[in-house]
Amino acid sequence: MSIEQVGIYLKAWNRDRDIIELEASTATVAEAAAALGVIPARIAKSISLKDGDGAIVVVAAGDMKLDNRKYKDRFGVKARMLSPDEARQITGHAVGGVCPFALPPEVRVYLDVSLKRFDTVFPACGSANSAIELTPDELHEYSQNAAWVDVCAPVNAG
Repeated sequence: MSIEQVGIYLKAWNRDRDIIELEASTATVAEAAAALGVIPARIAKSISLKDGDGAIVVVAAGDMKLDNRKYKDRFGVKARMLSPDEARQITGHAVGGVCPFALPPEVRVYLDVSLKRFDTVFPACGSANSAIELTPDELHEYSQNAAWVDVCAPVNAG
C-alpha cells in the first residue's frame, strides 16, 4: 500500500510519525480541508500529468487550477492529466492519494508558487485519507522539487 511507502520515504527526515491518518476521506480538496479543519487553499493538491511516456506531478494550493497557457509556456506541451489507471501505474499512488513522495525517480515533482503564500500546507501521503503538515521549504526538500513553477491560476478566475 502506498501510505506505507510514503512512511518509509519520510523516515529519512524523521517525519514518518507526522503522517496524519483520518477516518474521513481526504481525496478531494474540499474533503481534505473539512477533515483537517483548514481552508481549502492550504491543501497541497497533487496533479499528475503526462510527460512523454512518463509523468510529472505538479503540486499547487487547493484554490488553484492549472492554467493551460502558463503550463504550455513552461513545459512546451499541452497539459494532459493521467487517467486513474495511468496514475496508479506510473506514480504508484491511486487518484485521491497521489502525492509528491515516494515516487519513481523518473517522475519529477514541480511545486507551484501558489503554495508559498502559507506558513504550512497539507499534501497527501499516498492514500485517500492521509496528509502531513509541512512548510513550503520542507515540501520542497522532501518532494525533491525539480523547480518552483508558476503554472496555475485561481479556481474562480474568469
